[in-house]
Parts: sequence; structure tokens; C-alpha cells
Amino acid sequence: MDRLIYLSMAGAKATMQRQEVLSHNLANVSTTGFRAELTAFRAVPVRGDGASTRVYALETTPGYSNDAGPVAATGRNLDVAMKGNAWLAVQGLDGTEAYTRNGALDVNAEGLLVTQNGLQVLGDGGPITVPANASVLIGSDGTVTAKVGNGRPQTIGRLKLVTPEVPMTRGTDGLFRAGEDLPADPTARLQDGALEGSNVSAVESMVAMIAAARQFETQMKMLQGAQEREQQASKLLSNQS
Repeated sequence: MDRLIYLSMAGAKATMQRQEVLSHNLANVSTTGFRAELTAFRAVPVRGDGASTRVYALETTPGYSNDAGPVAATGRNLDVAMKGNAWLAVQGLDGTEAYTRNGALDVNAEGLLVTQNGLQVLGDGGPITVPANASVLIGSDGTVTAKVGNGRPQTIGRLKLVTPEVPMTRGTDGLFRAGEDLPADPTARLQDGALEGSNVSAVESMVAMIAAARQFETQMKMLQGAQEREQQASKLLSNQS
């Protein structure tokens, strides 16, 4: 009887965790550069006295889907979409170097090139400062040029683009990190005047959520059935005594 309880309990817990991940992905279906989170579970035996005949599901974190999202032209000079596996380096709120595919950039009041969330965009030599009242252009190799009035365009920096060789980890702030600062990749390229959308499929996520909800209901019915059988067995034992 307890085998059934362990199976249904572990299955219900795993299904709830899957629903949370799917809900998070679905909530970010319109987030620029978002990478869908993946879920996986493995069976782990329950350790204790006696034989290890009971198992439960343990969540594993395989990471994220690295499939490219759809690229849409915006015509805005400060919008960039990274090509291939290139990532843009930014400074996280904790002061560490982090990476993102969200290329919606802006210039803050201090003249620094930042993301629309206010994070400093890193160049090959550090933060990039934009002159006041300058129009900014970003080349396909990440070179940033500024032009003030009728003056000649001047190079003010180059976006730090990296190409990680192994999957990175997503932090609680939504940024990705590699454990150490990655070197700039001079061959990385971007598309200016465009943004990469989320790689989450709304239809697939909705279908997966429906399937997970039905699976959770099945697990709950198994628990209810185990309880009913336990009550019937107790009743029979009490009648025999």
C-alpha cells in the first residue's frame, strides 16, 4: 500500500513543479530574448532501514532551451539582436558580469549605455559612455559610434559579445552566468535595428500545462484510492477481531 502512496505522492509533487516551470515560461512568452526553462525528473530510492524498495521523484535542472527566438525588425538604432550563440555582456545588480540576449538598449541620465532594465552594458574596455545629444549607431560587430550634430561619427566603444562553449546557468535575476568572466569573441555578430523574441511556444506550453493538470488529477485519484483501500482493509481486520 505504501508503494502506491509513494508513487502517487512523488508524481503529484513532480507534476506541480512542472506546472510552475511551464507557467513561468508562459508568462515570459513576450519577454525579449527569453530562454525557456527545461524540467526533468529522476527516480531516487528512499534510504533507510530495510530494503530500498520505495522511490520518489527528484527534480533535476537540465538548464534552458538554447533555440533561437524569432527576430523582428524594430528600426530603432539602439535595438540589437545577437546572431548564432552570441550573448551580450552586462553588469548585474550584484556587480558581477552576466550575459543576456535582450538587446533593447538605452542611454541613461549619466550618459551610460544600459539595458532597458537599467543594467550597464559592458564594452571591451568597460562601460560605454555616450556623449550628450549624440545619435548612436551600432555595427554588426558591436562597434558603437556616436555623432553629435553635423560632426564626424566617432567610435566610443565596442559591445562585449561572448560565445559560451558550454551552457550557462540562469540566476534569480534572469541573467546568465558562466562561473567566470568569458572572453570577448571578435567573430560574434549582431543585427542592428532588431530584437530577438522569446523562444517559448505559447501553444506548446498550453498543451503541456493541460497534460500536466490531467496527470496531477490522476495522481490525486491514486492517493484517494489508496486511502479507500486502507480504510476497507482496516474495516475487515476490525470485523475479524
